[in-house]
Amino acid sequence: MAPEPVTMPLQGEAPGTVQSPPAVWAKLIPWAAQVVVALVLAQTLYFKFTYAPETQVIFAERGGRSAATAVGLAELLCVILLLVPRTAAVGAALSLLVISGAIFTHLTSLGIQVVDPATGTGDGGLLFGLALTVALGALVVLFFRWRQLPLVGTALRTEHSSNG
Repeated sequence: MAPEPVTMPLQGEAPGTVQSPPAVWAKLIPWAAQVVVALVLAQTLYFKFTYAPETQVIFAERGGRSAATAVGLAELLCVILLLVPRTAAVGAALSLLVISGAIFTHLTSLGIQVVDPATGTGDGGLLFGLALTVALGALVVLFFRWRQLPLVGTALRTEHSSNG
């Protein structure tokens, strides 16, 4: 008969409790969300940096080319932060902040469907749907990685060390 493995409880954990490793899905879900958010944000960069006609419709009354470029730079930063494991939580928080502005603009002045005034064609709500996808994906990443946020992580470590 093989001897049972001896496990030591973690600090603050009841004796006899075994700490199990995180499930595979707990690692895959946030990574999948990070990649989806990064891909959606990255695919819009071309339009913002070239100030394509679609972007002109959106930004013409909202700061023009300089505003589109500024938003593009913020989104590029989000993409980079999301794809680096140590900064993914910060990237998700920044993505949520940036995309909240887009969602607010869609709901207040732009409309769910973006219509090109020159052609009269609309996007069928595609851009709004992508914005919601980014927001949901960023929330998923934050749900799994919120402890990795700089101020939150520092506060938790400080609180844990003062209680121990």
